[in-house]
Amino acid sequence: MNWGKGIVITFIAFIAIMVTMVVISVRMEGIELVTENYYEEEIKYQEQIDKEVSTLALDREALKFDMNSKALILDLPIGAKGTLNLFRPSDIELDQELPVEILEAGKKSVYIGDLKAGYWKVQLSWEENGESYYQEKKINL
Repeated sequence: MNWGKGIVITFIAFIAIMVTMVVISVRMEGIELVTENYYEEEIKYQEQIDKEVSTLALDREALKFDMNSKALILDLPIGAKGTLNLFRPSDIELDQELPVEILEAGKKSVYIGDLKAGYWKVQLSWEENGESYYQEKKINL
């Protein structure tokens, strides 16, 4: 064995590893986009910013996470309607969308302890008094 053979073997091993990595990455399953129609979502983003600004103007925090009881606490007025999205970035199959309608006074509690442990994005969008609002929390269960 001399230097020439060693260099050739090293190049061949490097090329084999690179080809293997390309084949593995092309065959990977489970790579999903965050949303199916992200171009339309991007165009609507200014509306999203306006909702977040309106939420910041409120004198209350509409969405809280209580780690002890593993529940989301919604502080919304009577008559507020909206949706609560539970978004799992690593697995689209675990995503959930829950309707929210406040019919009685007081804070509403939504138990989420039976969700799979890990990182979640909780997105609350609602309307009250003709104004649209949005709040998002990032939580770890």
